[in-house]
Amino acid sequence: MKTQHFKKKLEAEKDKLEAGMRGVGRKSAVVPDDWEVAPAEEGRETDSVDQADVTTSRENEAAVLDALESHYDNVLAALRRIEKGTYGHCEVCDTLLPEARLEANPAATTCAEHMR
Repeated sequence: MKTQHFKKKLEAEKDKLEAGMRGVGRKSAVVPDDWEVAPAEEGRETDSVDQADVTTSRENEAAVLDALESHYDNVLAALRRIEKGTYGHCEVCDTLLPEARLEANPAATTCAEHMR
C-alpha cells in the first residue's frame, strides 16, 4: 500500500480544513482540540431583521464549522492510524481497504460492505 502517498493527501486535507475552520471559527480557549464559532463583531443591532440576520449567519457558521471539524477529526484519526501501522484496514472485519476507496476518501475506516 502507498501509505506515504495517503499520508501526504491527509496532511494536505488537514491543512485545508484548518484554513476553512479559521475562516468561520477559532480554537476553543476552554476545550482543548475543539473549535468554536468566532465571536460576533461588537455592535448592537436595533432592527429585528438585522438581529435575525446576525443570528442566522452565526447558526450557518456553526453548522459549517461542525461539518469541517467532523471531517478534520476523521483526518486526524487516519493520520494516527498511519503512525500506529493500522491504516487501510476495515475497522469491522480488518480486511485491507482497496486503494481506490482510499483515493476517494483517505480517511475511510471501513470496506464497502461495512459502510454506515
